[in-house]
Amino acid sequence: MTAMKTPTIPQKQLAEPKARRYMRLALTIEYEGTRYHGFQYQVNAPSIQAALEQAIERLTGERVRIKGAGRTDAGVHAEAQVVAFDTDSTHTADTFVSALNHHLPQDIAVKAAHIVETDFDPRRHALSRTYRYSILNSKTPSPMMRRFACQIREPLDARRMHSVTRLFIGAHDFRKFAAPLPDGKSSSVRAIYDAFVRQDGDMIRIGVTGSAFLQHQVRRMAGALVDIGRGRLSPDDLQAMIDNAPTDKIAHTLPAHGLCLVRIKYANYPPCAK
Repeated sequence: MTAMKTPTIPQKQLAEPKARRYMRLALTIEYEGTRYHGFQYQVNAPSIQAALEQAIERLTGERVRIKGAGRTDAGVHAEAQVVAFDTDSTHTADTFVSALNHHLPQDIAVKAAHIVETDFDPRRHALSRTYRYSILNSKTPSPMMRRFACQIREPLDARRMHSVTRLFIGAHDFRKFAAPLPDGKSSSVRAIYDAFVRQDGDMIRIGVTGSAFLQHQVRRMAGALVDIGRGRLSPDDLQAMIDNAPTDKIAHTLPAHGLCLVRIKYANYPPCAK
């Protein structure tokens, strides 16, 4: 009698772990920086970054660490800061806009959201940044502008201020226009692409576009221009400061609340619709 063969039972195949599927989302953010200690996360003080990360966690349940294009100082505002983070969420970009604005305080808003390439870095990939410094040149204050413009009561010569902005254009060592570098070794050379001063009634606005900026650089550039407008600095004084030539002149730092980040330019953001 032929022995019956025991049927071979195929071994159960182990399921391969699913690869993590995520998307990188970039947000364009507007905020009033009055009550925040800057963009970057602070352990014991409110920051824009912490508020955004908390809103994302409330929406998705994820604890993420966002990357920002620039670390605005305490009290500085932004019309178009750009941040990015990775998420496993299946929410659409439009849903992120509406839902995050629901969870965010009224002084921070998401203006737009886009799915971007997974290697998009809002800081490293930025081609230029544009800042605006606003001055209320009036003997009387403006309650409407008190959080967004620095009041200077002395008359300023805006035309004279504008005439010297050309001195900033180009790559220069801006160590005399910035706070001391943290490590003392990093380069303080920055490229400025455009700079101007415009006046509309009592409002004087200083615009500066550059590759990147040192801490307090724009506020000190604006301070130097104000001293030009007051007649306390000459164009030669300003040139000596830019050239790091021996001089006893200094660039004073104007208050933070007059400064606003207005634009960050990229080659591929916002992404083109396909």
